[in-house]
Amino acid sequence: MEITLSTPALLFPAISLLLLAYTNRFLALAALVRQLHGQYQQHPDDILFGQINNLRRRLKIIRNMQAL
Repeated sequence: MEITLSTPALLFPAISLLLLAYTNRFLALAALVRQLHGQYQQHPDDILFGQINNLRRRLKIIRNMQAL
């Protein structure tokens, strides 16, 4: 693959848009976890607990993907 002078000019905007997409996904999932946590505090349920743990795992994956 040949990298021309214009290749970095095309990649830099794509990288920032990719990070923006990950940030938006992270914020949406974090809001959902907060909402489910509030429901769990009012009415403890094993299903809600499992969903919160699953979403927290997804948040950690997204956070790590942004760091790389």
